[in-house]
Amino acid sequence: MSKKEDPRDIDEDAILRGLSAEELEQLEYELQEMDPENAILPAGLRQRDQTKKSPTGPFDRDALMEHLEKQALAIEDRQDLVPFTGEKRGKAFVPKPGSRQIPVEEQITLEPELEEALKNATDAEMCDIAAILGMYTLMSNKQYYDALGCEGKIANTEGINSVVKPDTYKIYPDEPPNPTNVEETLHKIQKNDSSLKEVNLNNIKDIPIPTLKEIFKAMNNNTHVKSLSIAATRSNDPVALAVAEMLQSNKTLKSLNVESNFITGEGMLAIIKALSENTTLTEIKIDNQRQKLGDSVEMEIAAMLESNPAIVKFGYHFTQQGPRARAAMAITRNNDVLRQKRVR
Repeated sequence: MSKKEDPRDIDEDAILRGLSAEELEQLEYELQEMDPENAILPAGLRQRDQTKKSPTGPFDRDALMEHLEKQALAIEDRQDLVPFTGEKRGKAFVPKPGSRQIPVEEQITLEPELEEALKNATDAEMCDIAAILGMYTLMSNKQYYDALGCEGKIANTEGINSVVKPDTYKIYPDEPPNPTNVEETLHKIQKNDSSLKEVNLNNIKDIPIPTLKEIFKAMNNNTHVKSLSIAATRSNDPVALAVAEMLQSNKTLKSLNVESNFITGEGMLAIIKALSENTTLTEIKIDNQRQKLGDSVEMEIAAMLESNPAIVKFGYHFTQQGPRARAAMAITRNNDVLRQKRVR
């Protein structure tokens, strides 16, 4: 009696190499996983492909359309079981005035003085009373909160059934454009002007990328600027690389803002790595970039904050709970260390 062959000894690769193209196609057809019960899936995933049947003859679209039209005209229209005539049957409902009576258990007996006061109350006074009693469904939100916020006088000059009017909002003028002269600021940074302590280029959208790179290149040797902000200046990864290079050499800058720009995860990662070697920057804002930075960059941010004892303010909204918790603990630790230094 011969022993059965062990399935583990079968060489599947050798068998597959020996199959023809037709046999491989048939094997793939048999191994397809279908879900015929799931109506949400497209037809190609609910049943196997059945379109490989050889055609029985040439396809003539005009002949097919003509046949379908003749077939449709040959079938008589189905008659409605109850034909529509437009006639209204029965009597229209007319409510009788005063026919509805309040059940005995819902009837409320008021004191004579209170009943007389409610009978003579105006519609505006009834609106305030309804708000005080918590009947907020009888009025708009504005009427309700106005009635609760006023004491000793009628807040609503209109009644409960008045037309709801929109709230009037204060019109605030647009913020004036940033008056900073970019070329003059760049010249002062390059000359290491001691009068320039803060550089604010926020919302200046027409600064060329080479000019931004020149600003950060000049910041490498600047010893007076302590705050630099380029929020909403359309800065991108080449600018981020210039920022990273500046952070490795500048020992004066305390605050940096690169929010609301086009810096990707790659450019931000260069800044984060540079911050690992910088111990003078105490505040940095990097939030609201055009693209999400990604989970790996957020992990690098958390690791950087854990190893950097100088940063006490970090502006970024984490998307992952783990890096968010680690960053919060690191910032809290840095603030505690700074507080202890002040106490001493």
